[in-house]
Amino acid sequence: MPERIQQLLAQLTLSEKASLMSGANFWNTKAVDRLGVPAIMLTDGPHGLRKQGGAADHLGLNASIPATCFPTAATLANSWDVDLLRLVGESLGAEAAAEQVSVLLGPGLNIKRNPLAGRNFEYFSEDPLLAGTMAAAFIRGVQSQGVAASAKHFAVNSQETHRMSIDEVVDERALHELYLEGFRIAITEGDAWTVMSSYNRVNGTYANENHELMLDILRRRWGFDALVVTDWGGSNDRVAGLVAGNALEMPSTNGVTDAEIVRAVESGELDIALLDARVAELLTLIERTAPKPTGTSTGTGTGTGTGTGTGHVSPADLDAHHALAVESARRSLVLLANRDGALPLASAAGAGRVAVIGDFAETPRYQGAGSSLVNPTRIDSALDALRASDLDVIGFEPGFSRMDGPSKARRRRALALAAKADTVLLFLGLDESAEAEAVDRTHMRLAQNQLDLVEELLALGARVIVVLAGGSPVELPFADRVDAILHGYLAGQGGGRAVVDALTGAVNPSGKLAETYPLRYEDVASAATFRRTEATSEHRESIYLGYRHYDKVGAAVRYPFGHGLSYTSFAYSDLVVGASTVSVAVTNTGERAGSEIVQVYLEAPDAASGRFRAPRELGGFAKVALEPGERAIVEVALAEHAFDAYDVATHDWRTVPGTYAVLAGASSRDIRLRESIEIDGEAWSFAHERDLPSYVSGRVDAVDAAEFETLLGRPLPDAEWDAERPLTRDDIIAQTKGRGGFAGLLYWLITTSHDVLMRLKRPLAANNTHFALDLPFRSIPRLSGGAFDEDMLDGLLLMVNRYFFRGARRLISAAWKLRATKNRDPKAN
Repeated sequence: MPERIQQLLAQLTLSEKASLMSGANFWNTKAVDRLGVPAIMLTDGPHGLRKQGGAADHLGLNASIPATCFPTAATLANSWDVDLLRLVGESLGAEAAAEQVSVLLGPGLNIKRNPLAGRNFEYFSEDPLLAGTMAAAFIRGVQSQGVAASAKHFAVNSQETHRMSIDEVVDERALHELYLEGFRIAITEGDAWTVMSSYNRVNGTYANENHELMLDILRRRWGFDALVVTDWGGSNDRVAGLVAGNALEMPSTNGVTDAEIVRAVESGELDIALLDARVAELLTLIERTAPKPTGTSTGTGTGTGTGTGTGHVSPADLDAHHALAVESARRSLVLLANRDGALPLASAAGAGRVAVIGDFAETPRYQGAGSSLVNPTRIDSALDALRASDLDVIGFEPGFSRMDGPSKARRRRALALAAKADTVLLFLGLDESAEAEAVDRTHMRLAQNQLDLVEELLALGARVIVVLAGGSPVELPFADRVDAILHGYLAGQGGGRAVVDALTGAVNPSGKLAETYPLRYEDVASAATFRRTEATSEHRESIYLGYRHYDKVGAAVRYPFGHGLSYTSFAYSDLVVGASTVSVAVTNTGERAGSEIVQVYLEAPDAASGRFRAPRELGGFAKVALEPGERAIVEVALAEHAFDAYDVATHDWRTVPGTYAVLAGASSRDIRLRESIEIDGEAWSFAHERDLPSYVSGRVDAVDAAEFETLLGRPLPDAEWDAERPLTRDDIIAQTKGRGGFAGLLYWLITTSHDVLMRLKRPLAANNTHFALDLPFRSIPRLSGGAFDEDMLDGLLLMVNRYFFRGARRLISAAWKLRATKNRDPKAN
């Protein structure tokens, strides 16, 4: 520990140390003015700065200052472009520094377990190597500006439903090979200065208190020695969190948990040395992110000042950042289908009369909802860019209403316009109500009014080119009948312009999918268990997630992992394989400049059958830009664990010896070259393989409770809530469902408010009410800003536990007592 930090610790009182362990308000830490310890600001987000100027909230209801809205992580991942992620991170770091924000809460890099997870748009991929590599580049970019990035949500934040209480039940091997590996790469290669813990439990213990995750893995195994912050409202037991390695609880708890820390130290429950270690982590973060004097390079951002904040930071160049937002979207667009060269629409003569149909063309869906909601500095719509192009745009019609509202008149006008056109540009996608923090989707379909419109347009016989928006896979029953599909994902504030550049051929699409598109939701390995139970989420599919599952069972997919077309073509040759690197020659054999993403997959010995392994896994990737006729040798570094699997017997990674096939391809199913390599190692067997027939075959839809228990090595916890057990502080408000009396009334009020707001087409407000359902009772006093105390909570719990009148008297009495205390002591307000 640096001497200057030791000196500060020696001067801080116990109450001051405890106070530093939680926020002063929603976004800022506390200051200790007498020692010159400043407050710092933490704020969202992963794809744009969300610094709120007025009333603060977690789910993006209140306006934030204008900031550049870059493409979301789900979009940027499709670029497979490490340099691009670094540039985006640098720009976000510069905007944060200019606004005196010390910690940017991102990137989010949880594995996309299921297409219906409501926060998929904030996450990179179904593959941990791709997710971790992209996140590490982003972190390096942000922190180059002297602003801390925060890798989140650690760990296994795989669903939004009951996210603050759900127990993610996952076997040890899948935990390490899938859910933790991306974090390991991001944290170690990105040198993250902060990590954010997730709300959920992992195998029975809240992530924030989980010693295996926070101490054994994050700190001891990976060497992380910086600060862990809770997700907002994500602390269960404050002292247990400190012991497990969590330093900072956010937001403010109005002193409630500060007092818990003081009592724990005074009683001997908490060692003062452990508290000092956590405080030192915060002091180090403050020092690292202190503004530097004008003209001083930020370098790695470690800083040597005292953290007094006397430096000057130049304003961010928002025009340059908008240009980067456009370029980021261009590099991330994915051309999913292009029948008979329907795209590009190079000229008015080639495209003929163009009808633009679809509400998303005029009002783009460019980001998700929730805590990552950015107030963009500007928005480029595709409709404006099309009207400014050389195409003969004969008109625009919305065609449908958002949120699947009644739209017969809109559809009729759209069909009339399409009847006059040679080409229909049809903008479809998921609307704002479909993808948001705190809620999961209920199905994988587009809105029915959009699907109806597609069928009627196809019946007209015009050329139909679909432009998709959305942050997660959807079923595409029309995919083989339209002429082309260009996917913009959630492309940020410059996405409209980028899409039109690709449609017209000004840009050659080069993005490739960072996730698999199944034909239908029922094909997803976790479909049988995702969101099906109240208390737990059982990961019965284990390691068979995404392409690992589809390739194991030979299932047909709509579009494979890594898929993406181009306006040119590429030839692969001369594959050379080594133990740590692979090289391949790539030649642009077409007539346009373009970029290719070379993907290297590894097939383990006997993986396709007879072993509990995925048949192939991504081992490395690289992106190369080539002019027509140009040839380049592409070097691909293989992942650290390319030839390893996680051994639950030794609780560590082990090399699996044997003959591996090394595949170079343009997607997981478009393999161009194959070579083999012999890998040495000590032979070993995967645990319980003979007792796990479904896992050996990959038919994980057949896994029953007994086989999953064999894999876990322990009995399964209860999957449903006990409706008869009295509710406690650790239960969530949603557990009032079906209990009758006041509890049932409370549940009805919240759900009815949500439904009314959705009917009024106010999805952001509706999501905020839904968020209340998953709030633990214990969080009400902590998040109330002093308006609701622990005694009042005791009264509320009596009311929901069928002691309404006794509880009401206690709540009212406690409220009067709190009010009287505040009147006597104005500082308590």
